Amino acid sequence: MSSKDQIITERIPKHVAIIMDGNGRWAQERGQDRIFGHINGVKSVREVVEGAAELGVKYLTLYAFSTENWERPEKEVTGLMELMVDTIHKEVATLIKNNIKLHVIGELSMLPEHAKTALNEALNLTAGNTGLNLVVALSYSSRWEIGEAVKKIVQEVANGDLDASTINQDTLQQYLYTSEFPDPELMIRTSGEYRISNFLLYQLAYAELYFTPVHWPDFRKEHLYEAIVDYQKRDRRFGKVKV
Repeated sequence: MSSKDQIITERIPKHVAIIMDGNGRWAQERGQDRIFGHINGVKSVREVVEGAAELGVKYLTLYAFSTENWERPEKEVTGLMELMVDTIHKEVATLIKNNIKLHVIGELSMLPEHAKTALNEALNLTAGNTGLNLVVALSYSSRWEIGEAVKKIVQEVANGDLDASTINQDTLQQYLYTSEFPDPELMIRTSGEYRISNFLLYQLAYAELYFTPVHWPDFRKEHLYEAIVDYQKRDRRFGKVKV
């Protein structure tokens, strides 16, 4: 029996975030270059996006490339950028067909021009879609994001546009890349690592964390279903005592 049959449809998490880890190790285990793992990871992206849309997940955030990843070997970074552009060109028609709206968060100014052009085209073409919101974290760093948000708040206070006495725990959220999205309820990390790795540090405050040893290129819909079944077994109290 598939784990999908165990899912309670009324308790599907609205927002699922995934750290897609293990592409390089998956490739190295097969005697291939790391980029081979990234290429095969694209199929997993398709599977998970499709599976999330079918279940009725409203937001799916995928950690595709961190600011730290720019420090990887030039060959791998160049290959990743080319793969991203190629994938966008191939998949945008499918996003439109399935009513999926693409969003991108991160320091996009660091991307090469052809990558920015491809992204902007895809964002414009899917802007009117009303189904699953697919959020791609690209050239993203949560610490950098928080630092930039603080700068904006300080500037608004200095300009007299924001009263410092009104700043509360929700103010910062309004200045983050994800201000228009609800916080993730479930965060999945593949490949057996038990770290958040500078991903949505503020937004994951009360998310349920799920770690799997499966490398990302092997991750399929069934693994997503397993994570959601596990999530639905959790007692989510948000720091409170259950009455």
